Amino acid sequence: MIKDFTTYISEGLFDRNQSEFSIRKTDKGIEHVYIPKTKEELYEYIELDIEQAKKDGTYPNVNLNNIDVSELGDDALNDELKSLFGEIYKQINPDISNWNIKYIPDNFFDSNKQIKEFTIPNGVTSIGQEAFADCSNLVSVVIPNGVTSIKWAAFYGCTGLTSIEIPNSVTSIREGVFYGCTGLKSVIISNSVTNIGLEVFSHCTGLTSVTIPNSVTRIESSAFTGCSSLPSVSISKLCHIDTKSFPENCKITRRDD
Repeated sequence: MIKDFTTYISEGLFDRNQSEFSIRKTDKGIEHVYIPKTKEELYEYIELDIEQAKKDGTYPNVNLNNIDVSELGDDALNDELKSLFGEIYKQINPDISNWNIKYIPDNFFDSNKQIKEFTIPNGVTSIGQEAFADCSNLVSVVIPNGVTSIKWAAFYGCTGLTSIEIPNSVTSIREGVFYGCTGLKSVIISNSVTNIGLEVFSHCTGLTSVTIPNSVTRIESSAFTGCSSLPSVSISKLCHIDTKSFPENCKITRRDD
């Protein structure tokens, strides 16, 4: 049934009759949400969105929020799906902020030079290893409260990042997550984090400020090595520092809990 508030039905809306469509009202009229039944259909629809973006002159900024991936289940972005259109995601700046997904797959956006700002969907609990590695033009990323795991080298080599805030839901920052983010100047680590892993901020040469809460009880080897611009850091007197956690010129202050 088409509701009585309907003002426009886009061309080709019902062409793919093997799928279902939802129609919803917005401030600008109505829009439709494409619900794919298979991963292949999702892949084809993304290609159509990219073609339209090129015609509209909005490429490489492609809004994919009119696609409902919830029908594909929790495993929507598994390795098989990633292999289908992962290369496409390395050529566009996709907006998937409203997607109902639980994780960003390993290597999903790595080496993408189009992404400048990215909002991770609220339902995401895990960011895969090297998910955004070498996205050198990424200057801002919003990590929602709810993400509990940021895996190995997730933002490795993101030289455009200038600041980062780790949300309260994260308890451990894995190895090399921000390795080589040379543009990173400030880091705020939430008081839920208990462990900073091996080489997490290694060679972040622009880092001048880092907030390490009392909740952090261990900082692994080389966590901040190569951070040549980091003048000082304050940590809990109960925090264990592994060998060469900080550069030699960094002044370490122990504070009472």
